[in-house]
Amino acid sequence: MNTAPLSSTPAAGTTSGPAAPRASDILATWHRMSRWPGGRLLFSWYLGRMAPYTATIGPRVEELRPGYARVSMRDRHRVRNPFRSVHAIAMMNLAEAASGLAMLSALPPEARAIIVGLSIEYEKKARGRLTAEAKAEVPETNEKMEYILDATIRDPEGDVVARAKARWLVGPR
Repeated sequence: MNTAPLSSTPAAGTTSGPAAPRASDILATWHRMSRWPGGRLLFSWYLGRMAPYTATIGPRVEELRPGYARVSMRDRHRVRNPFRSVHAIAMMNLAEAASGLAMLSALPPEARAIIVGLSIEYEKKARGRLTAEAKAEVPETNEKMEYILDATIRDPEGDVVARAKARWLVGPR
C-alpha cells in the first residue's frame, strides 16, 4: 500500500504539475460542455489533457454525475493486441478512467483522491466499442480512507468482457 502523504506541497527540489481538479470543477465543466453538439467529445479531449496516458486509448465520456461514470473507447488498431482483440492494458486504462471520473465527481470540495491499486479479471476476448461503467460511494468527509470501486467493461452486445476493482485513497487537499 502506498503510504505517501496526501500533501499538496511538492518536496524541495521537485516540480509539480497542475493541481488535481476539484469534483465541482469536473462536473461543472461536464455540464457546460455536454449539452452542446460536440461537447462530450471536447470534454473527452479535456480528460486526455488532464491525464495524458488515458488519452492513448481515446476515451469518450458518455455520462457523468456525482459518483457515476460511463466511458467508452473504440476498437481500433492502436488498442489491439496480436490476437485481434482489444489489449488487456487498454481495458485496464478504460476501467481506471471510469473509476477515476466516478470517484473524482463524488468528492467533497476539500478532498482529493489518488489510485493506489487496480486489478482486473478478463472474461472474454474484447472486440468492438467497449463501455466501462463505475459507481462510487459519495464520501461525506475528506477523512483519509480507502474506497474500492467496481468498473465493469461490456462489449457492443452487452456481454461483460472484464471486471476491475480500483482502490482509491481519499484524503484532505
